[in-house]
Amino acid sequence: MANPMPPSNTPTVATQFQQPPTLAQIEQKVRRLTRSPSTAQLSQADLDNYINTFVVYDFPENLRTFNLRTEFSFYTNSGQDTYNTDILSFAGAVNNPLYNFQNKYMTVHPPFYIAGFQAQYYQSPQQFYAVYPKINSIQLIGYGTGTVGPFTGYINSNQAIIPPPSTGFRQHVSLLQNNVLFSSLGTLAVVPPSTVPGVVAQTLVDVPLVDPTTGFKLQFGNLYDPNTAAYNDPVTGALAVPPTVLDPNNTIDYFTGKFTINFTLPTLVGTPIQSQSVPQAMALPQSIMFYSNEFTIRPVPHYGHKVNFEVYQRPTALLSEGQCPELEEYWQYIALGASIKIFQDRMDMDSVNLILPEYRRQETLCLRRTLVQNATQRATTIYADQDRNNGNGNNGSWGSGAGSW
Repeated sequence: MANPMPPSNTPTVATQFQQPPTLAQIEQKVRRLTRSPSTAQLSQADLDNYINTFVVYDFPENLRTFNLRTEFSFYTNSGQDTYNTDILSFAGAVNNPLYNFQNKYMTVHPPFYIAGFQAQYYQSPQQFYAVYPKINSIQLIGYGTGTVGPFTGYINSNQAIIPPPSTGFRQHVSLLQNNVLFSSLGTLAVVPPSTVPGVVAQTLVDVPLVDPTTGFKLQFGNLYDPNTAAYNDPVTGALAVPPTVLDPNNTIDYFTGKFTINFTLPTLVGTPIQSQSVPQAMALPQSIMFYSNEFTIRPVPHYGHKVNFEVYQRPTALLSEGQCPELEEYWQYIALGASIKIFQDRMDMDSVNLILPEYRRQETLCLRRTLVQNATQRATTIYADQDRNNGNGNNGSWGSGAGSW
């Protein structure tokens, strides 16, 4: 018996019978469904906005399809324990893999690997910091002199032995970034009727410098009064826009503990000036936490390491007329979803109800590939892993391959 004919290739060019499912075809179907053939009824810009609103925001929350799950990786930086996923924290370094990560990807999934070794994954700060506590080391670094400064020196946190710079040696202990604080008592101006100046506590806190080329946080940080706009302003403050230029009057070197500080108010003569910091031994990271759209790694890395894990990515917006969705089969589902959003804005609930059954059917069809793909996978338990249950022939403590089950 002759072999059957192989299936024909999926059409990739327009023919008399089949048009490729591009943005243009989705637009056409939406106009037909919403009875809006003219741009006077529905402008082209509004139409594309409805389509892409559904593609980017509604689609991935309704369907987490198999093809949207992919591997992601980023790289650690020496002495940097926290890795942001927003936009402003990178000082314009758009090529950093984590730049705008929080909007490009929806969820992260273990297992996590750091330098090829599987890392422990956390989502709870309570559990993470129970294993890796942030305990402040409080040190006396000097006494008030009646001036704002400058005060210089080294924080004694296992960094007291400073090798000559010419040796190129670097300590394996660093101060945790965003956790350095200097405090003293400051004197206020005399306010009548009092004849004695007021005394208030004053502090300086650190914000690490960011390299605008790589987006990495550097070994130096600037120090700010946390009660000033330079630190707290939501638009221009250091918390919103990290510094990229070193302030020689208020700075900390996380690797050596060297500091230069100038307080906002004159320091009270003879009162202690203290530092509070969290010394950390740098080593190969073994654990990672994802919380508040930020990755935190422990131990603090001493070198660059590759971090791998899985993510669900957002579908790509359709920006050109010839662009297709990630999978061609999505096009009718996208058209129906965009049409529903148009009807909702028109308060036409009758039309929404009319196309809702077909919308649900297309949703089921789009999900079918994922269901079939996952049908062969047995849930992993403490007694069996997927390799053993899928019968790939691996030997284990329960026998040889899947036959032992």
